[in-house]
Amino acid sequence: MSTTQGATARTTTAVIATAPGSPFEAREVAIDGPRAGEVLVRIVATGLCHTDLGVRDTLPDSMFPRVFGHEGAGVVEEVGEGVTSVSPGDHVVLSFRACRDCERCRTLGPGYCANSTMLNYMGFRDDGSTSYLLDDSPLYGSFFGQSSFSRLAVTGADNLVVVDPSLDLSRLGPYGCSFQTGAGTVLNVLAPEPGESLVVYGVGAAGLAALAAARSTGATTFAVDLKPERRAAAESYGATAIDPTTLEGPLPVHVAELTGGGAHHAVDTTGVTAVIKDAVAGLRPRGTLVTLGLGAPEIVLDSVDLMMNGKVVRGSVEGDSDPQVMIPRLLEMAAAGEFDVDRLITSYSFAEINRAAEDLESGASIKPVLVWD
Repeated sequence: MSTTQGATARTTTAVIATAPGSPFEAREVAIDGPRAGEVLVRIVATGLCHTDLGVRDTLPDSMFPRVFGHEGAGVVEEVGEGVTSVSPGDHVVLSFRACRDCERCRTLGPGYCANSTMLNYMGFRDDGSTSYLLDDSPLYGSFFGQSSFSRLAVTGADNLVVVDPSLDLSRLGPYGCSFQTGAGTVLNVLAPEPGESLVVYGVGAAGLAALAAARSTGATTFAVDLKPERRAAAESYGATAIDPTTLEGPLPVHVAELTGGGAHHAVDTTGVTAVIKDAVAGLRPRGTLVTLGLGAPEIVLDSVDLMMNGKVVRGSVEGDSDPQVMIPRLLEMAAAGEFDVDRLITSYSFAEINRAAEDLESGASIKPVLVWD
């Protein structure tokens, strides 16, 4: 792997993980200036997501040390050769990367890019170089094309969405992933009709964003979660909240009773096998479940139920969203009072990142956002 830094290399503070499951720690690191097609962004704030923690805890030791962060928002500092879509001084939300040229990007959307693994997860550029160095050694970055747990981040021009400079950047990062994933699943994939039922299993940030977006469709919504704080948040969006631990009978039976024969639509954010099985069982004939959470590699479902009732189970990457379209759309909805998700955010300084991670895992915070002092 190349460790060569560009001629405009400089230093910045990054919050890094040194090994699988390790606490985050702030370090001074070297960072490239932007190369052709790249942009250097001064990060104002970054959302903390379960994906950051899950990938940190499961990657092999050989892929560390690493800078995570994939819900960044900031200000463009410098652009590389050939970049015309953004300019220094632009306020931007950072989202995932896609090549936007392959057959999958053209026909299925950027979330299904054939080059997604390389662009979002491997930790280095396609030439093998890293945008960061730690003590003159490679520091993996480029997480979702951004690695925004850093005061400065090198990203591609294609995953930046320019936003109104009057908006508070410290509140916008989650639009780049969790908010657009939940909302996009409802608006792009399920598209419920008024009065149709939607059950969301697991109402963290993505699940609550799904409920917030569903209000604009007129769907009748339900939320299943173990945590009382999250059920209360779901109720504030007009959903009927269900605590599965208090039910006398099976959850699917209870859902069928509440929805008059089973849910038209369902969303699972948990990735838990038992929850997904219940979600499928709770669908009405020809109902659809969209899974958003990464979990067990295999799930056993009732094939007779699926076939005889025409049920659909499918996944979705980022709610089938194109960030260039979905983020502006959601910001317009938020400004009109139709997508009220700002209240889900709890702000932390980057120095508090490990406490924020604990609060996210415990449910004490639905959407932590880390802000540079």
